[in-house]
Amino acid sequence: METKYILFIILSLVSEVVGTVSGFGSSILFVPLASLFFDFKTVLSITAIFHVFSNLSKLVLFNKGINKDIALKLGIPAVLFVSIGAYLTAYIPAKNVELVIGICLVALSIFMFVNFNKELRQTNHNLYLSGIFSGFVAGIAGSGGAIRGLALAAFQLEKAAFIATSAIIDLGVDLSRSFIYIYNGYFTKTYIYLIPFLIGTSFLGSYIGKLVLNRVSDKVFRYLVIIIVCIASIIQIVKHFN
Repeated sequence: METKYILFIILSLVSEVVGTVSGFGSSILFVPLASLFFDFKTVLSITAIFHVFSNLSKLVLFNKGINKDIALKLGIPAVLFVSIGAYLTAYIPAKNVELVIGICLVALSIFMFVNFNKELRQTNHNLYLSGIFSGFVAGIAGSGGAIRGLALAAFQLEKAAFIATSAIIDLGVDLSRSFIYIYNGYFTKTYIYLIPFLIGTSFLGSYIGKLVLNRVSDKVFRYLVIIIVCIASIIQIVKHFN
């Protein structure tokens, strides 16, 4: 294996640990890191495939925490709209969309930090909108976990419920867009050999993340979600202009 791909696997592990600890998955770090090694459409496909195994590992480790009401009402719109977003990647310059989303996420993170103790009501309206927006963004830009993560943080879920619920939603989202990306030819046979390494990385990273979370309170966990989303979004914005 080339040295650059060994580095890619190591960075994937770091992304998975951070994604587990933050609760919204590794994509917000994995996407910009993977873009250092692959073209954007390959990044979309590799991210989706990596996340399928990442979410399976989280469901194994946090399987007792799923909030079924949120999983259905947020998850079904997310799966529907990720397909729309993934289809539109063939026609819309997704990198410009990423910039707009990054700016919105920074603003939303700051708002949530300032209003940390205010809980977002788990109404059908809020759940459906969160699912639609996070699913569409995941399909078109590769990373909708941050939006879903901020929504779940605003609902003030306990950390195990947060991670398990996010993972079951994300699994449906990533399976849907994986088929579309592969059908569109975004993933080539050249990179098939990376998949076993990504499977191992996803399980190891999730396990390390769980060990870290055992030492973190729910309040600190929610702060971590907001701070990591904000920092990663700023990095994404800076990267856009470089």
